[in-house]
Amino acid sequence: MATETTANHGGRGKPKGDKRDRTRAKLLETARTLIREKGYEHTTLEDIAERAGMTTGAIYGNFKNRNDLFIALAQAYWSPIKPKVKPGSSFAQVMRAIAEATIEVIPDREAAGFGRMSGIAYTLATKELHARVKEVTAQHYAFGAEWLRSVTKKGELPMPAEKLIAIVHSLSEGLVLQRLLTPELITDDVIRTAFKAIAGRG
Repeated sequence: MATETTANHGGRGKPKGDKRDRTRAKLLETARTLIREKGYEHTTLEDIAERAGMTTGAIYGNFKNRNDLFIALAQAYWSPIKPKVKPGSSFAQVMRAIAEATIEVIPDREAAGFGRMSGIAYTLATKELHARVKEVTAQHYAFGAEWLRSVTKKGELPMPAEKLIAIVHSLSEGLVLQRLLTPELITDDVIRTAFKAIAGRG
């Protein structure tokens, strides 16, 4: 047992991945802080490494380049919603679950809202990052479409899953962002009603 512990935990009782995870998390948090201070345009990898007390080698050990770090930052602080759905659910049940999951993430989204909006603006103005975001989003949509097919009763989806997931994602994102701007108008009931309308039935 001691040998197994040493082999799997680097001899110190902690998994090998812990240090890498902590380094990555520190770099992302440092990048987030610097972006708030200086904006995306003026935040360099050298700045991030210096503020984090690390070398640029630590950054390149975790991220391919600055764009890769920015995408990881978005994924960390604006992570995909995770509806709680059992396989074989009706389409209406799936839509209700997505509505509830959308409502559930709003507090976290509120804390990250400014970073999200400034990140979108920077992405639209940066050709290479924009292209990379399209690739990442397409990958997420492919995963989401497969998830929809796997949890919904066969034959209940009103359109191809690939098209539906893009609509559902856009609706969820739009509702959340508008909620952050006008919380008194985009209530929980509005969010639930929007997804109920997509389901087309109770």
